[in-house]
Parts: sequence; structure tokens; C-alpha cells
Amino acid sequence: MNIRLITASALAVVLAAGCASEQKMEKAESAAPAAKAAAPAKAKPKLMTGASDSMLASTCAGCHGTVGQSSGPAIPTIAGLETDYFIEVMEAYKSDERVNTIMGRIAKGYSDEEIEQMADHYAKHPFQGVIQTSVGPKARRGRELHANYCEKCHEDGGTSVEDGPLAGQWMPYLHWTIADYLDGHNNPEKKMKKAIDKMMAEHPARSRAQLAEDLANYYGSQR
Repeated sequence: MNIRLITASALAVVLAAGCASEQKMEKAESAAPAAKAAAPAKAKPKLMTGASDSMLASTCAGCHGTVGQSSGPAIPTIAGLETDYFIEVMEAYKSDERVNTIMGRIAKGYSDEEIEQMADHYAKHPFQGVIQTSVGPKARRGRELHANYCEKCHEDGGTSVEDGPLAGQWMPYLHWTIADYLDGHNNPEKKMKKAIDKMMAEHPARSRAQLAEDLANYYGSQR
């Protein structure tokens, strides 16, 4: 047999095989997008940890009580807080804008998504104020202070939950927290700082501790 004929025949076979292979690849590539479109999209998990609302909230129960209802004088009730306020406070703890020896460490352990989930969880539970005995003269002075410097943000005698309810919170907690703001240990927003500066300027004869105690007694007398 002629060698040139054999070579030409072999080359034809190779070319034919190559064309068939290319046709298979083209068919596979054209089918791939359709297969991808047909496959259901996997839902992105909300949290990396997969923690449920109750699981995240259980880490807070030791201090803030079941469903956020505090049973201790140094701890605020967080049930019923507006979601935006809850997130704002937690972010302030994470960034050290708000000072607390315990919450500053705890807040840093949560992701933004987890904080949002906890905010939604506690917003679903109603706030219940603590029944306390306040001192009449201090409560009356505190009512005047509230009306002149706090009511614009903490409406309805401090019962509004939009910026965090003050009425019905534990008086020791309120006293210490308000005193921290008056002493400059926390960084209040612009409106709050303006109100604090005005209050202290207009009551120079009263110490920061006295102002904080009067306000705490007023909010403690509210239901």
C-alpha cells in the first residue's frame, strides 16, 4: 500500500475524532448553563453559627433575666427595647464608645447579624417596670429635671421605649448610669450632651451625684 495514502487516511481519522470531541464539548458547554439554571439556589445561612433566637438570648439571661426582665438592681431590663436602640447600644459597647467592664467584652463576641437577631428577639417581649419605693422630695426634684432636660427625647415621663425606657428601671442602675454620663465616663450624643451641660450649668449648687439620684428616684416612682 502506498505510504502517502496510509498517512492521509490516518490524518483523516484523527481530524474526524477531533471534530467529534469538539462537538461533544460544545454540547456539554451549552447544557451547563441550563443545568445551573435548573438547580435550586441554596439559601445563605443567616448566621455562621446557626444559633437560634433562644440560644443567643440564653447567654444574656444570667444577668438580664428570662426574656430580658431583670431581677437585680444593677442590671437594666432589656425586654421591649426598640431594635434600633438595642443595636445602637451594642455597637457602642463594641466600639468602647459606651463604657462597661462587662458588656464591653461581651458585645465584642457577637457578629452584627447576631446582634440584629437578639434585637428582634427582645423587641417581641413587653417591658415590665419594677415596682419600687422612691423618696418623695427627690422624686419631685427629679420630675422637674426630667421635664426641663430629658422629656424631649425620653417622652411620656421616661416610659417611651424608642430611646430606651427609664421609668420602671432599677433605681441603683439608673443612678450609676446617669452619674456616668454626668461625669463624662460615657460619650452621649450631641443632643444629650447639650441637655446635660445645660442642667449642670443651671444647678451649680447640686452635685452630679445629687442630680443623678433625683432623676433615679423620679424614674423609679413611675410605673
